[in-house]
Amino acid sequence: MEKTKLSSKGQVIIPKPLRVSHHWEPGQELIVIDLEDGVLLKSASPFPETNIEDAASCLRYQGKAKTLKDMNAAIKEGIQRKFK
Repeated sequence: MEKTKLSSKGQVIIPKPLRVSHHWEPGQELIVIDLEDGVLLKSASPFPETNIEDAASCLRYQGKAKTLKDMNAAIKEGIQRKFK
């Protein structure tokens, strides 16, 4: 267990072994979560949150849309090839 102190300006130094193990560099943004018995520091995501429409919109498919039946058949075929 590491110990640190709160400065008069409300700053806390995160001990070096913890910074190294979490790959936290100077300027790292952290999320502070208030818990009943203390606080939790988590690394802020370096990427903005996205949804499936944002991610899949770059996948252009030319052709007739596949049905659920077509997709299930392709999955079944893939499983059979892998495990036979």
